[in-house]
Amino acid sequence: MIKAAKVILGLGLIALAACNSNPETNRDTSTTGTISISVDETLQPIIESQVNTFEGIYRYANINANYKAEGKVFQDLLDDSTRIGIVSRTLTADEKKVFDQRKITPRYTRIAIDAVALIVNNKNQDTLLTMSALRDIFSGKITNWKQLNPESNLRDIALVFDNNNSSTARYMRDTLIAGQPLPPSATASNSHPALIDYVAKNENAIGVIGVNWISDRDDTTSLNFLNQVKVVGISAEENPITTDSYFQPYQAYIAQGDYPLRRFWYIISTEGRVGLGTGFASFVASDRGQRIILKSGLVPATMPVRIVGFNNRPSKFRQD
Repeated sequence: MIKAAKVILGLGLIALAACNSNPETNRDTSTTGTISISVDETLQPIIESQVNTFEGIYRYANINANYKAEGKVFQDLLDDSTRIGIVSRTLTADEKKVFDQRKITPRYTRIAIDAVALIVNNKNQDTLLTMSALRDIFSGKITNWKQLNPESNLRDIALVFDNNNSSTARYMRDTLIAGQPLPPSATASNSHPALIDYVAKNENAIGVIGVNWISDRDDTTSLNFLNQVKVVGISAEENPITTDSYFQPYQAYIAQGDYPLRRFWYIISTEGRVGLGTGFASFVASDRGQRIILKSGLVPATMPVRIVGFNNRPSKFRQD
């Protein structure tokens, strides 16, 4: 009888051990476990801060953020190699069909309003451009700085992106030239720091970059980047008659909609339950996560931005 009881107890312990080793019972939760996420590399500085803060609060959480070009992030979502993607657009109709076939409904969390910034060499005196001029540059109609300013000493415009498959390149194509190919003179660098370095060393260059790389004035890396280049002011007016019609991608001008090259950032989740990805998305959208975005120079999606007004507005074109 005693032996039988021992056998039953032993079988119960084996069953319990087997149950505890089942992946379904050891899944990540909203604040524990390990998850890999795919992030548009444009947003790397901000997401690094978000991940570090989240893991500092929830010490049993481990988020492996993989920073990639936008196209690769969406491919990860479609391939089901990640449950979380952080990107600057929503799914296309064809992409939605893939998830419809799997009976998955992706969830969106809007986390920030961003801007695409244009940077030029410190020797370049042409730091004010209209949207009309930008369309001509990106379509290849304008190829030389003298076409913009006959008194310019510069030569052929060298248009450079962070990556041919990046969200900034796609955004500029969609916004300025209706998805048409970029001019043959356009090139891509290997990274955002490499792009800034290229513009700093080439007086004919104009670079396209996510504003968060140069917007955090409390970050020494961002300040170093700003010292190497000039940020272009842009006007949506066809023929501006005053410099007050031009706006740089400062936080207030992004929030008010004065700066024309704005875009939204989203966390797309394909989790079918409340897991670590859902917990991280909730954190980024929370007050604490939104304050990290506010500090970075972007506009938070779910908290108000305080805009201070002055009788005499400071110049929008300071480079300090």
